[in-house]
Amino acid sequence: MPRSPKLLLPLDYVSDATKSIQKAKSDISFLALVVANEQKTNILIDALIDASRRGVEVQVAADVFTYGDLGGIMPTRHRYKQSRITTKMGREFKENGVKFNWLGRTSSLIYSGRTHIKWCIVDDTIYSFGGVNMSNDHIDNRDYMLKIEDKVLADKLVNEHNRLVRADAGGYAYRSHSFKSGENTIYIDGGLFGDSIIYRRACKLASEAKKVTFVSQYCPTGKLSKLLKMTDSKLYFNPSINASKGDSRIAIKIAMFFSRNKTLYKKPEYLHAKLMICEMPDGRRVALSGSHNLSNVGVLLGTREIALETEDPIIINQLEDFVKTISD
Repeated sequence: MPRSPKLLLPLDYVSDATKSIQKAKSDISFLALVVANEQKTNILIDALIDASRRGVEVQVAADVFTYGDLGGIMPTRHRYKQSRITTKMGREFKENGVKFNWLGRTSSLIYSGRTHIKWCIVDDTIYSFGGVNMSNDHIDNRDYMLKIEDKVLADKLVNEHNRLVRADAGGYAYRSHSFKSGENTIYIDGGLFGDSIIYRRACKLASEAKKVTFVSQYCPTGKLSKLLKMTDSKLYFNPSINASKGDSRIAIKIAMFFSRNKTLYKKPEYLHAKLMICEMPDGRRVALSGSHNLSNVGVLLGTREIALETEDPIIINQLEDFVKTISD
């Protein structure tokens, strides 16, 4: 019988996913914006390689944004020690039979066309619908992933993984779309500029809700920001001082200036989770959780994203517990 969905904080996610990878029998699909072989992530990286060596079909994809995030430029450049280590990681993946792909090589801008999705699919177990990347800095963020055991959903997401890799190799994007998974709905943004089913759904939920809890690394902007102002909303996003990179600090400052939104988040750790919990007029609770920052900037830049919409009280209770940890 499938276990209940479980919210895992970053270190717990790495540990739990590593154990699943070590027990994998047939196939693994791993995807993140940032994948780096560092102290807090090498146990999972090594497990992926070991699984491939013992005959499990392993495919890994990471965005070339990894190099910029770690302080480098692009895979063809080797000016930074961590860039060289990251290039070596990709080479070791391939040497050990892992189907490895760098995504986003054809994008001419550092932030446009990025693959922002995070998932680790091990046989019938899915880790996704959160924001955890594979690097030391990201593991230290306030973030989470959801663990769900569901063979049908796992198979669908593996197909999405393959479709995404093909699209990236061909230099094209595809329209955002959704599909049902039991009582839940899964949303996928395919990378078209200006097209985000996730952002549209967030706006729709906000327009209907009487109360909204909003969590993101960035201040809400655009239509969603206006809708949140029209309801009883609690906003948790990073103050600019929390951002270690100058571009993120500037983006947060500009968004706060024009939106006039204020954050309830006061902790020093960088907040990287992305979720909305909506209380509807009829008493229902609806949650949206995933990789999308719920900012219209990502919509304009055409990022690839994933989100889960659910009314499952088991999931929503855990999301609310997570919110308590960032609001204490």
